[in-house]
Amino acid sequence: MKFEDFKNMVYLLDDSDERVVRHIEEQILAMGYESIPILESLWPDEKSIQRQEKIINLINQINKNLLAEDFRDWYNSEDQDLMEGLFIINKILDPTVDRQYIENQINKIKLDAWLELNYDLTSFEKVKILNRIIFEVHDFKGDTDSYHHSKNSFLSSVLERKKGNPILLAIIYSIVAQRLNIPIYGVNLPQHFILGYVKDLEWPPLLNFNDPSIVKDDNHSDILFYINPFNNGLIFNQDHIYTFLKQLNIEAKSEYFNVCSNLDMVKRVLKNLEISYAKENNLSKKEQVENLIRIINQQDTDQI
Repeated sequence: MKFEDFKNMVYLLDDSDERVVRHIEEQILAMGYESIPILESLWPDEKSIQRQEKIINLINQINKNLLAEDFRDWYNSEDQDLMEGLFIINKILDPTVDRQYIENQINKIKLDAWLELNYDLTSFEKVKILNRIIFEVHDFKGDTDSYHHSKNSFLSSVLERKKGNPILLAIIYSIVAQRLNIPIYGVNLPQHFILGYVKDLEWPPLLNFNDPSIVKDDNHSDILFYINPFNNGLIFNQDHIYTFLKQLNIEAKSEYFNVCSNLDMVKRVLKNLEISYAKENNLSKKEQVENLIRIINQQDTDQI
């Protein structure tokens, strides 16, 4: 569509006939991403406040539609890549988030750790190096001052602020470890997400780190020890998990000791975000999060 034709369409957004307005909105929405730069270029010079508001609403709606479409595609992908899932969620915070920036930040941490790693090291020695690089050199830490803030659940924000909640710190830690071929997996412990170091497997490289089929069902003996990234990489054993669950009066289920899937981690990130936006009274963002949760629930139902 020519620019002038598009501009004429936008001019009709404050038409007195609602049917005309709906038709124009539907046409612009159907164009998807390609309409966003044009709308953004028209907005500053638009003299009608009503048309300005319509333009902003259309941009937001297009971004929401694209986010839902990308997330649905991610859910239906074969590997449900963790980085891709988190990158899509990050668009709730910033629809224009730079994927390469995130990759560069992760790879910088990986490189710093790689320079000190020796693959003859024990598992404890490897984790000690990872802890030093992540929590001392790069100064990551748990955000205890604003624990429930929504920024603690976005990859770009946590990488920039060097602070996050348990699951985002765990995700960064595990992705760095995985890229170094160190078998550290997410463990979906209630109220506090942690990591597990699985006995070194014999087929490097390990590509699907959070595939639960790698670890035997109902047998967490394959996890050598657990790691708490929210507490500077504190190492502990399964007895501490039993104690933790007992204090919370929660039944000690096998799933709380074993590795979880990428989908489980994405679900938990979304649940945290839902709670955060409710506390912040940000209903628009909360609605976006709930829409992604509905996509998961619908897809899960369809597969039953």
